[in-house]
Amino acid sequence: MKLATFKENGQARFAVALSTERLLDVSRAERVADGLGLTLPGQPAESVLAYLEGGDNTKSWLTALVAAVKEQPQAFQSAVIPLSTAHFLAPVTRPSKIVCVGHNYREHILEMKREIPKYPVLFAKFPHTLRGHGESIPLPPVTEKLDYEAEFAFVIGRQAKDVRLEDALDYVGGYTIANDVSARDLQRRTIQWMQGKNLDGSLPLGPYLVTPDEVGDPHELGVTLTVNGETRQKANTRTLVFNVNFLVSYISQILTLEAGDIILTGTPGGVGDAMNPPQYLKDGDVVEITIDKLGTLRNQVQSV
Repeated sequence: MKLATFKENGQARFAVALSTERLLDVSRAERVADGLGLTLPGQPAESVLAYLEGGDNTKSWLTALVAAVKEQPQAFQSAVIPLSTAHFLAPVTRPSKIVCVGHNYREHILEMKREIPKYPVLFAKFPHTLRGHGESIPLPPVTEKLDYEAEFAFVIGRQAKDVRLEDALDYVGGYTIANDVSARDLQRRTIQWMQGKNLDGSLPLGPYLVTPDEVGDPHELGVTLTVNGETRQKANTRTLVFNVNFLVSYISQILTLEAGDIILTGTPGGVGDAMNPPQYLKDGDVVEITIDKLGTLRNQVQSV
């Protein structure tokens, strides 16, 4: 399934993609099912996070709900909204942790003139950075070197501590697309990257959290980023230095991962900062990231 969060009347609402053109408002669909007297197995979920935390109970309930909608589409029409009118938020709106991996594609490491790391380079972003598909990327006056970074991301599905490498994918709740927007001038002010990585709205995420059954092997996915239609980044997740299995296992040895925690796996070569001359984002630029099986994340830069 493709899970989403959208905003209506200032409130975050849980949705499932029914097609490339329609979303199902889960709460409304639940009320329709109750009115029809349908008994669905499992436990209802009111958000993506609740779906992850509920495990098999919420998975079976949502699967049954979507099946009921497909069997009786007219009955559930009031719970269906056009995709074109949806105001997307990040699929997980308030994660407890956002862990990012730097220097994880060989070509990007080389273009930034770094050495292949022995261990993952980890840093953090915070929930205030999150933006949804279609929302703007703020360009504040504090930076003159705002850059894009296409990233394949995954979300933890249940508590994970000291996970074995061979069990790691069992702890993944879904996969999504991220843009680790980075202020290169702020990033280089000190040896710590935090200030260059945590501008408001500097982490567009989505549009969906795609469940593992729809993705299959997470290490065979093409990643492409364009700016105003021009391809800047193109890679495949098979070239990750540290793959999803390794990252779940490694990070869970350092800290306990919880359902809803987001992990960004790093960016491939082609960032604007490494171009000659450098090409930084400017007001009005449209950034699109497409990852196989996950869709396209689109955002426009806006001066603030």
